[in-house]
Amino acid sequence: MRVWRRLNILVMFMAVFALNISARTLPSDDSSISLMADSCLIDDGIVSDDSVAVEELPPLRGKNWLDRLINSGFHINDPRIRYPKFAQFCVNVYNWGDRTFNSYDPDYVVGTGKNWKVIGKSYNWAQSYMLTFTKSTSIRMISDLYSDVGAHLCFMAVSVGYDFNANELVGNPVSNRTNFEFNFTCALFAANYQRSSTKGGAHVTKFGKFKPSQGQGLDFNFDGVNQESTVWDLYYFFNHRKYSQAAAYCYSKYQLKSAGSMIAGFNYTHQEISLDFSQLPADMLAYLPGDHDYYNFRYTDYDLMVGYAYNCVMKPRNWLFNVTVLPSIGYKHSYEDSTEGRKDMFSTNVKMMLSFVYNHRSLFSSLSVRFDGRAYYGNGYTFFNSNESLTFNIGARF
Repeated sequence: MRVWRRLNILVMFMAVFALNISARTLPSDDSSISLMADSCLIDDGIVSDDSVAVEELPPLRGKNWLDRLINSGFHINDPRIRYPKFAQFCVNVYNWGDRTFNSYDPDYVVGTGKNWKVIGKSYNWAQSYMLTFTKSTSIRMISDLYSDVGAHLCFMAVSVGYDFNANELVGNPVSNRTNFEFNFTCALFAANYQRSSTKGGAHVTKFGKFKPSQGQGLDFNFDGVNQESTVWDLYYFFNHRKYSQAAAYCYSKYQLKSAGSMIAGFNYTHQEISLDFSQLPADMLAYLPGDHDYYNFRYTDYDLMVGYAYNCVMKPRNWLFNVTVLPSIGYKHSYEDSTEGRKDMFSTNVKMMLSFVYNHRSLFSSLSVRFDGRAYYGNGYTFFNSNESLTFNIGARF
């Protein structure tokens, strides 16, 4: 029993030590339950200072340290809590990790002092594809807009939420798609994982020199697109003492003064994308540019990222604007079943993020935009695909 109890205590404090973890699953059915962790830094809200005597604070109710921890609102550094040896060791490990990985210059960045958050989210994303053969000849496609809405309750490093398919809610179902994201952010670095897939549900907006007979813009429903994508990102913030990514995207920090930071890191991307133009009508196929009516792209990129991020604090300091740009270059390996066959190429990709955040006391709202673009250089053409997303958040800390 003693071993089991210590294991429970360790698990609890290791959850607190997870400075920022967030995961979101957006499946293709019309509802889902998602489990997230999203805290960036757990702020105890009580400052340990030798000048403040413990007896000056009101006593905490509870017969043991666990009851007192609960009654303190899980402020783990409350000086009125006397931990047993193993629990104190876990607290010390957390505090060491906090100092090492998540410390800031308090003139620039401070914590919110809150452990709880409730967030309402609207997540909207789409994918774009472009095959360019000459400056004036290209094929362009864009997917349906995929929308999910939900609510999440966050405590420290854990969040439980419920998301459902908004396309089904408004009677506008779209193609099968899945999207899963996992994010970790602390002061020093950030790590992101994303896996997505879509089948069909695209619109051809340009097809070589083809023009619709009615003279209007082209918007042809096209189900010949299938894609699967896996992306890993890991990058380091050089000016991590004064710049906080968490203030712009996790809402667990306040950026007090404008600051920016150089960023460097590593990106891994694996993509499988097929384009089957043979499904198009004969009158469109007559204008098919290039030598193929079927393209298959299966490749892996290994890239180095070097970019910059900037937090602009606008008066009054309730407003925060962030821009993050991360271009990357590296090595691209194309596999045997690709249209180009097995091939080693030069890789160029880009990641961009924007965020507007408004803080009013314990309330906050945000609008964030993200763009991930990837290029593939074939024989006589260039293929570029991208993932674009728009997220609205509104919530409260308590």
